[in-house]
Amino acid sequence: MKKLIYIPVILFLAACGPKADNKDPKAVLKAKLEDLKKQQADINAQITKLQAQVGDQDSTKGIDVSAVTIKQGQFTNYVQIQGRIDAQDNVTAYPQATAVITGIYVKVGDHVNKGQTLVQLDNSVLQQNIAQAQTQVSLMGELYQRQKNLWDQKIGTEVQFLQAQTNYQSAQKQLSIAKQQSDLYRIISPISGIVDQMELKLGQLATNQGTPTGIRIVNADVLKVKADVPESYSSSINQGDSVKILFPDIADSIITRVTFAGKVIDPSSRSFGVEIKLPHNKEYRPNMTAVLKIADYANHDAISVPVKAIQRSANGDYVFVNVNGYAKQHNVTEGNTSGGFTEIKSGVKAGDQVITEGASELEDGNKITILTSGN
Repeated sequence: MKKLIYIPVILFLAACGPKADNKDPKAVLKAKLEDLKKQQADINAQITKLQAQVGDQDSTKGIDVSAVTIKQGQFTNYVQIQGRIDAQDNVTAYPQATAVITGIYVKVGDHVNKGQTLVQLDNSVLQQNIAQAQTQVSLMGELYQRQKNLWDQKIGTEVQFLQAQTNYQSAQKQLSIAKQQSDLYRIISPISGIVDQMELKLGQLATNQGTPTGIRIVNADVLKVKADVPESYSSSINQGDSVKILFPDIADSIITRVTFAGKVIDPSSRSFGVEIKLPHNKEYRPNMTAVLKIADYANHDAISVPVKAIQRSANGDYVFVNVNGYAKQHNVTEGNTSGGFTEIKSGVKAGDQVITEGASELEDGNKITILTSGN
């Protein structure tokens, strides 16, 4: 009976024993190889990540960039404003009375002198009054002279002499008034210059009321640029400031100084006026567009970098500086920006090589290859 019990137990243990000895040895080795390859891939990925973080890329080519070497020097900030050319003397002459035009003595483009008669209005009635007044002056003058001769000879009374003198002076005054009234019937040039605009015809009724009839005279020899500057610059723009003026229509520019800066702010436009006198140039024309670049800030010992070198982030602005072939991030404090350059208050110094082209592709610690370098 005991022998019968031992046989099933032996058979059971044999069935449950290890079967490794029955596996193919090549299959086991292949499984181990695949496992090691997977581990190697994971390790290589970790190595690459760590190399990027610590800049250990000596075995790879650096990122191509361009850079500039920072120098300390002049930095000027400009306020750009659009203005226009205006004549220093630009006036319109109007008639002082309402009457029909009887004579036009100039045309557009003519040069006229100050005080010259440009247009004559009908003053025939006044001319008759002037003629009568002149006759009266002649008569009163003769009577006065006779009475004076008698008075000098102690003939006649003082009253008679004074009366003759008064009548003569009164006649002269009446003649003067008549001539002054006659001047109201002329359009006279108040300045010397060129007739720029005139739309008058013989027989037309000229008037100084309603829609006045006038002649515009411009002295194109003395020109200036006028512009309105926002009030926010009232404390930084003053008379004497340097200004560069561009004339887009004639591809010209000049550098001069502000000759006038207003002190009163216009309440409607919230601006103040500036004026700059121009040198004589036959190409300059009144109402021509002018672009003003007024220097409102200057630093003779500034450090500035190209605007494109500055990178933005939520933690502040920064630039990349070349340090022994690697890009090192430097946080910066900025000042004014003008002409494609930004003044740097802190973060870089003269002699630093700041990366410009390719800066947006960099991370702190990247190995770099500088293709071009400027000053």
